[in-house]
Amino acid sequence: MGDVVNLRRARRRKAHRDAEAIAAENRARHGQTRHQKTLREAEAAQAARRLDGHRLTAPGDDDDAHKPDA
Repeated sequence: MGDVVNLRRARRRKAHRDAEAIAAENRARHGQTRHQKTLREAEAAQAARRLDGHRLTAPGDDDDAHKPDA
């Protein structure tokens, strides 16, 4: 047979674990200084510019414009 489980206690433990996971996520998201936030945003912008710089065509270009008339 299985072990006897107190459902009330199990629910409280689960609620506590869920709340702790949310709190950890909030600490990671909001527990940064202004300098850290600015640095993170600048790094993200630089990564986006670097990615756009490696594109073979510009985002607004039509592929049909580069094909020769056949």
